Amino acid sequence: MKQEMIIVLDFGGQYNQLIARRVRECSVYCEVRPYTMSLAEIQELAPKGIIFTGGPNSVYEEASPHYKKEIFELGIPILGICYGSQLMAYTLGGRVETAPVSEYGHTKVHVDESDALFAGVTADTVCWMSHTDYIAKAPEGFQVTATTPVCPVAAMSCPEKKLYATQFHPEVLHTAEGQTMLRNFVCEICGCSGDWKMDSFVETTIRTLREKIGGGRVLCALSGGVDSSVAAVLLSKAVGKQLTCVFVDHGLLRKNEGDEVEAIFGPEGPYELNFVRVNAAQRYYERLKGVTEPEQKRKIIGEEFIRIFEEEARKIGAVDFLVQGTIYPDVIESGQGKSAVIKSHHNVGGLPDVVDFKEIVEPLRMLFKDEVRQAGLELGIPAQLVYRQPFPGPGLGIRIIGEVTEEKVHIVQDADAIYREEVAKAGIAPKLGQYFAALTNMRSVGVMGDFRTYDYAVVLRAVNTSDFMTAETAELPWKVLAKVSSRIVNEVKGVNRVLYDCTGKPPATIEFE
Repeated sequence: MKQEMIIVLDFGGQYNQLIARRVRECSVYCEVRPYTMSLAEIQELAPKGIIFTGGPNSVYEEASPHYKKEIFELGIPILGICYGSQLMAYTLGGRVETAPVSEYGHTKVHVDESDALFAGVTADTVCWMSHTDYIAKAPEGFQVTATTPVCPVAAMSCPEKKLYATQFHPEVLHTAEGQTMLRNFVCEICGCSGDWKMDSFVETTIRTLREKIGGGRVLCALSGGVDSSVAAVLLSKAVGKQLTCVFVDHGLLRKNEGDEVEAIFGPEGPYELNFVRVNAAQRYYERLKGVTEPEQKRKIIGEEFIRIFEEEARKIGAVDFLVQGTIYPDVIESGQGKSAVIKSHHNVGGLPDVVDFKEIVEPLRMLFKDEVRQAGLELGIPAQLVYRQPFPGPGLGIRIIGEVTEEKVHIVQDADAIYREEVAKAGIAPKLGQYFAALTNMRSVGVMGDFRTYDYAVVLRAVNTSDFMTAETAELPWKVLAKVSSRIVNEVKGVNRVLYDCTGKPPATIEFE
């Protein structure tokens, strides 16, 4: 039986992967595809529904992304969001104009509760708006189903053709009842049964990997983080000893982490795979000497990863596949779709132009972080590994502002270890999405005993997030922050000041670089 699927057509907005994430929360499989996908390709996939995303363009400009009118005649339910709603209106004969008053942020929207999209939604609900254009007039055959004081068509629908559109973003958490709206579209309007589960993803992925790789030899980039660990175990289940995991200790790991990774995946560990540890700290310190720009650091670290893998592959012999733990937020933030580049991930945008492998395999590419953890549990990976703190591939190299030196790395390692220890003692670690210490490039005057100091400031960061596409600052207890600050200043040489980052994502990223 063919798997139910919703397709998200990407028109360039930053929230596009969140739409897929919210659809999957309805237990329905969803993929993001570029708006250039042809009608024939869509028909071949036979999706139960299509969602048009937001985007930065104006539909009435010639260079803006459009789609053939015929897509609305396929009989497949379509939901347009923001730019997608304007595109639907414009293509079908409505009028889209520059709004007299732009709307950004939390907005009270009055909805028609009798419309299928808004079943069970409060008549006056809070939604997240982000637009400078608006639908001035709905197309013929459409009814207006939501308004705001300055937006005459905040939503519209044509139930006969199963076409729906919202000017606001139901996918973001700021839209109070957005998940209800998306569930109405996916389950009621599209008729999806909601039977997609993580166990089916794991089973299908292992089978697909086994078929794809055949008798080939596989090299896996293992960092010991959640993503690469789940990818490694998936490959171990699929091809066993055909897999060699190369763990590059680049000297930018958290305190004692290299030894911990080896204990889990090395010869004494429970997994059927070959394990190679490469101690390359000095090699990385040399490459990063004098480099301060974060994107350049990411590119250097990413390229060095690949070069080391190529070297290890030559020692092993012919290797056909390189496996990486790339996940969905990595892909979108590296600008692999139509969205703007936020940062390059070492296993996506940071890849060099020439890679000496037959093919790169990314079995987690379509998953968000919490979905990766679900997959890990399905694979039987211990919970303490599955729920360990996320750690970027470039490691502490991007948690150090300015030039990376061995001295700075040791400062961050010691400060971060104290922070994690105190958070764990306080029993609040499970409530946090991510937390870590970073090192600023700022030095300031302090006083210790009778002496003047001129040392670095450490920044503590903690956020709450489910999908790592957006995040809010965690309000840590003051006693915990005070204890951490006191210990870092007293125990970590070279630090005389500790700060707490109160910025969410957006406008900041979760990492501090």
